[in-house]
Amino acid sequence: MYPKIYNIKSKKLCISRSFPVLLQNKRAALHIFYLCCCRDFFNNRMKNNLGRNLSGFALECGCDEAGRGCLAGPVVAAAVILADHFECAQLTDSKQLKKAVREDLRTVIEQNALDWAVAFVDNTEIDAINILNASILAMHNAIDKLNITPEFLIIDGNRFIPYKKIPYQTIVKGDAKYLSIAAASVLAKTHRDEFMEKLHAQFPCYQWNRNMGYPTEFHRAAIAANGLTPFHRTTFDWTGEKKKNINTKRKRKNIKSDNLTFF
Repeated sequence: MYPKIYNIKSKKLCISRSFPVLLQNKRAALHIFYLCCCRDFFNNRMKNNLGRNLSGFALECGCDEAGRGCLAGPVVAAAVILADHFECAQLTDSKQLKKAVREDLRTVIEQNALDWAVAFVDNTEIDAINILNASILAMHNAIDKLNITPEFLIIDGNRFIPYKKIPYQTIVKGDAKYLSIAAASVLAKTHRDEFMEKLHAQFPCYQWNRNMGYPTEFHRAAIAANGLTPFHRTTFDWTGEKKKNINTKRKRKNIKSDNLTFF
């Protein structure tokens, strides 16, 4: 349709040799502009629709955590810097992946990332400073452990405390949007699961090899029957009563609002 201005195989624009043609053919020029936009868009996204980079900095670091809602064990954070050419079609939010796939991806990430690190904040510290601060502290500690200093940080979630003078951006559900955050979510999840499986050998009655410390019905029942371990978070609602009270209050509020008469 148009002169060979765009080489599809090499994905390069031959602008210098084609400039006179573009001046004479506005339709061709618009077509080339469209191809440029498509090229930049698809080059910046993976086949699994995850973004490669948000900031434009080469050393962009993705951060995520695992274990915030657990009744036992640490909160674990990971920081990952990926090369621009890193490709992994299976990689996405760790919560969407089966265990075997996460383990395979952990190996891929650890062997191919420019740099990565994982940090733990234990249950005692969580009880002392609260889970939000503990999660952010774990992220800071993970970034501290990197051998490469990031130029920009992208953080899963909507809360973060600045780390030194490195610019950052929080992203809600970032582990399903950006490659480096997804990689961090996989590392945080797999390292934490590995830790909880080892603890299970010491405290098998809680089935931490299955629930990983999360508040399942079985886990709560095991706490009621056997009490707390040194690895439980004492400030958390391990009985489930607080959750029941909140739900009851919400139901009462809804009943009152349903009985309102408007004039």
